[in-house]
Amino acid sequence: ALPAEGKSVGVLDADVWGYSIPRMFGLGAERPPVSAERKILPLEAQGVKVMSIGFFVPEDSAVVWRGPMLHKALNQFLEDVEWGELDYLLIDLPPGTGDVSMTLAQLLPQAQFLLVTTPQDTAQKVARRAAEMATKVNLGLLGVVENMSGFSTPDGQRYAIFGDGGGQELADELDLPLFGKVPLTMGLREQADAGVPIVSVNPDDAAAQAVRHVARAVIASTPELPPLLAELPPMLSVEQNAPKGASLPMA
Repeated sequence: ALPAEGKSVGVLDADVWGYSIPRMFGLGAERPPVSAERKILPLEAQGVKVMSIGFFVPEDSAVVWRGPMLHKALNQFLEDVEWGELDYLLIDLPPGTGDVSMTLAQLLPQAQFLLVTTPQDTAQKVARRAAEMATKVNLGLLGVVENMSGFSTPDGQRYAIFGDGGGQELADELDLPLFGKVPLTMGLREQADAGVPIVSVNPDDAAAQAVRHVARAVIASTPELPPLLAELPPMLSVEQNAPKGASLPMA
């Protein structure tokens, strides 16, 4: 949705244990090429530059890494990837407040969190803890998106499977804007499995319309952002003892 608004976008799949971005962009397990300068070149789909650990392991393989290896891999994703000029680098984080979130807070201290929750109270609590973690490490909070905001049938009926109003409740509690409510639709699920964004193939789908609304809200809330990748801090000293196999393979 952001490229449709004229923005240059990269997506970093930082959910190392539960990576899914390659499949959702239809990229499979293709290995990214490497430039003459030994920079990893992100794969591209639908006008978006994409990087994921899923490109460096056998397809659908489990990744069993601890903190130091995660930190080194994420640093490489930021420092050793030729992202080029981007308006937005979207980073898909795992749920909660674990090693990945803490590492990225150290590597990208100017980043901003976009909190995603479902309407139900249990999911709100997880998102609320993520917001608390962001505040503790001095990261900004951009807004809230309510995902799975009811199930919309092809004939227009709506069922509040996970309840109603949870996203707005979280936004009000944190004094943040609610950027949008993305419903579950058959088209959204089908196109995600097919690796084609719903906004590209069926812009009239209720989920596609909601995603475009979220994209426009993000743009309106970030009129002038500093370049995210201008200068990364040095890697933490813990990396000096990282296992040798932690580096991403280049081919």
